[in-house]
Amino acid sequence: MIQTVWVSSSRSWASRRPDGQRTSWKCGFIRTIIQHICLRHHFKAQGKTRMLKKIHICLCFFFVSGILYEISLLSGCFFSCMPMPKQFLTPEQVLNLGRSIIFLETTERLEPPPLVSCSVESAARIYQDRPIILFMKGLTNDTVLDSNSSYTAFSLLSSMKNVFLFPLQMENVFQETPLLQWYNEVDPEEEKNWVHVSSDASRLALIWKYGGIYMDTDVISIRPIPEGSFLAAQKSRFSSNGIFGFPAHHKFIWDCMENFVLKYNGNIWGNQGPFLMTRMLKAICNLTDFKGVEDHSCQNISFLNPQRFYPIPYPAWSRYYDVWDKVPDFNHSYALHLWNFMNRNRKAVVAGSNSLAEKLYKTYCPSTYEDLIQNAELRVFTSYEDSV
Repeated sequence: MIQTVWVSSSRSWASRRPDGQRTSWKCGFIRTIIQHICLRHHFKAQGKTRMLKKIHICLCFFFVSGILYEISLLSGCFFSCMPMPKQFLTPEQVLNLGRSIIFLETTERLEPPPLVSCSVESAARIYQDRPIILFMKGLTNDTVLDSNSSYTAFSLLSSMKNVFLFPLQMENVFQETPLLQWYNEVDPEEEKNWVHVSSDASRLALIWKYGGIYMDTDVISIRPIPEGSFLAAQKSRFSSNGIFGFPAHHKFIWDCMENFVLKYNGNIWGNQGPFLMTRMLKAICNLTDFKGVEDHSCQNISFLNPQRFYPIPYPAWSRYYDVWDKVPDFNHSYALHLWNFMNRNRKAVVAGSNSLAEKLYKTYCPSTYEDLIQNAELRVFTSYEDSV
């Protein structure tokens, strides 16, 4: 069983939410209702047989649980009203809540860079009633980090009430999938694209088992995705695998895992990723060119227009780091893919640059911008002044 790795922090995610006070009031109201109902049932049970008391207690528990679940979904305080602290929840317990937004870090690094932090934070803000999970290969069951750790981004993300950071243990992830035998036979040391290939495999297995939405860690969420089963078109007739969503045990994802193993070639970048998704979609759908901003649909799978996630195509990736005379509104987009693979850390968000990326950080991941961009530059400047 994977154990939760948690960082305590004095930060309050609710205090950063525009409706934080209102949510706290609703959660208090829910608890008041629960206490009133349980007490009333308790007093009514007095004087009756022990069996009736047990029945009343059980009915009270299930009745109140139903009220808590329904009202918390409506009020948006599901995570702040959970009776169990989130640091005691296992990955399976969180994933079984359903509708998770899943991110993966398949390198060994423990300090998420600003773009990763921004991706996770923006999702946590857009999907406040859904668990946001970042699986990190560098974490282990024995990893202990606290709020005084030098890992600023780790502490920042852990402080958000609906964000969960868990170890990525691939052997567990691939259990009961076609990928397990492949994983047991492959030699990561011989794979030149292992970081990408292992990520391609892990996202398929997790979405197959638990359902939800997978996002790359260079995707900034700007509004909710309304689709349940979807693939994201990178361009006409070509699917990405950087963002996709399906319910648990969807046949398309199972077929993708089988094809992953059957057509495996780790030497070709993308063969297990976007090329896999594209060839599997073409096998069941007659793909045509997009016209305008309409989406396509086939076999109950939505094939979303490139404008939804890729309004700036990969050949123009550097435009995100340019200063725009007029900032685009991205009205047709649900999220923005910043093409970190193309960037290769050549360009970064700089405070005061007025670049498009800086404006996106300020709007959709303000905590990341404040802590990892502004304050980081201030710390560097202070250190330089002290050394002079």
